[in-house]
Amino acid sequence: MAPSISVAEYYAGKSIFITGATGFLGIVLVEKLLRSCPDLKTLYLLMRPKKGQSAEERLQEYINSVVFNRIHKECPKNLHKLRLVPGDMLKEELGMSILDQEEVQRECQIVFHCAATVRFDMFIREAVEMNVCGTVKILKFAETMQNLEVFLHMSTAYCHDYLDTLEEKMYTSKHNPHDIINMMKWMDDDTLKTVENKLIHPFPNTYTYTKELSESIVAEYSGKFTIAVARPSITTACNQEPIPGWINNINGPTGLLIAKAKGVFHVMHTHPSVRPDLMPVDIVVNATILLTYLTGLERPKDIRVCNITNSAVNTLSYVEQAKLSQEVTVKYPFSFCVWYPSLIYTESKLVYRILALFMHWLPAVFLDFLLILFRQKPFMIKVQKRLHNGLELLSHYMTGNWIFKHDSFIAMRHQVTPADRETFFTEYEIIDAKEYINHYHLGVREYMCKDPPTTLPKARRLLTFLYYLQLTFNIILVWWFLNFIYYIGMKIFGN
Repeated sequence: MAPSISVAEYYAGKSIFITGATGFLGIVLVEKLLRSCPDLKTLYLLMRPKKGQSAEERLQEYINSVVFNRIHKECPKNLHKLRLVPGDMLKEELGMSILDQEEVQRECQIVFHCAATVRFDMFIREAVEMNVCGTVKILKFAETMQNLEVFLHMSTAYCHDYLDTLEEKMYTSKHNPHDIINMMKWMDDDTLKTVENKLIHPFPNTYTYTKELSESIVAEYSGKFTIAVARPSITTACNQEPIPGWINNINGPTGLLIAKAKGVFHVMHTHPSVRPDLMPVDIVVNATILLTYLTGLERPKDIRVCNITNSAVNTLSYVEQAKLSQEVTVKYPFSFCVWYPSLIYTESKLVYRILALFMHWLPAVFLDFLLILFRQKPFMIKVQKRLHNGLELLSHYMTGNWIFKHDSFIAMRHQVTPADRETFFTEYEIIDAKEYINHYHLGVREYMCKDPPTTLPKARRLLTFLYYLQLTFNIILVWWFLNFIYYIGMKIFGN
């Protein structure tokens, strides 16, 4: 049976405290709440000054984002529900003024804790400070809220990625998070760098390690207030809302998409059976809103965990994605490419390294040499180094499969009214993969690479030129190779 009140009715009159509102997922969450829960009272956004901007300037820039275009047109008054709370999650008392603290403590019924660093290569001290210490401070503050109904912690499906199967439950952490926090206080950087890999093992990076620790911190508050934990998988561009294909970062598959489209990424080490667990950000946001709604209504004593994953249902392998992506790349090329875009896969690490030498490093050296000849600043070797480092960080996820149990995620769509099921769409399995990849590519092209549709004619001319250039290069390479074989043969058998 559906609950007695709708999602919008549940959020009506409520005030929500949000961390990480400026992040990729956070900004889509804020937009969706404002547009689909129009009667909510206030969204308190914890925001710190950054890069020479005051918190107030950041908020104004934030509101002017294209993400809020629909709200500007359909319900502009809802933007007045945004309440800036200047502060910093890493500071004591969250860096908030006493007046702001008192207001949030008095007014808020819901907390969405979305702030986190998602960098895989972040130094362990900084990752612990952001993902673990930050969570400690948010939880302590939430404990002082007078009318708190739900605390939503945004985690990741890879928080225990040493496990082949992840269930929708809380796990015991490898280390006591408080011991790790204390270690960061007294151990110097050089020693930390020496022990980092051993410390985080079997985790492949500091991100997933510290997200596991942060879940352990959250578990300590079980019974003090109602808690839900959302674990999305790899979060990608919007499927439909607020803008199909919108994205604002180059993390994970987005960075690889850009590198491929620009012709600097041509070979990838993976297995044909590997199916990446990708989830559009708007579906993640919809599921998070529903999870909080249902948790708030039911008020379970135990922490409610939801793996927001597709678990290989209607999921394409990397090889299948590459075929669809190649069609879109040729149809909508980027205005700046250094070579004709193409991508091949290999299961062999040795073959990958050989191909990378010929398809990544040698062309980079050649192009940088030409740039130097023409008195231009070389950059291709630097680009390849960044690409190589990125691929090393992602290799753990490009060569393995995980099983994410997601019964709670699937069940949510059946626990709401048909209208809410449509408004807060989570049925990823009916998404048309070809259409989504098309939106994804165009979104990256326009919003990340600042390539408006007006540049397409020029981009297509460049792509045609690069195609014939590559064809010529391949003919010369084959001719050289055949001559080399002929020369060797004559040396050996000529006499």
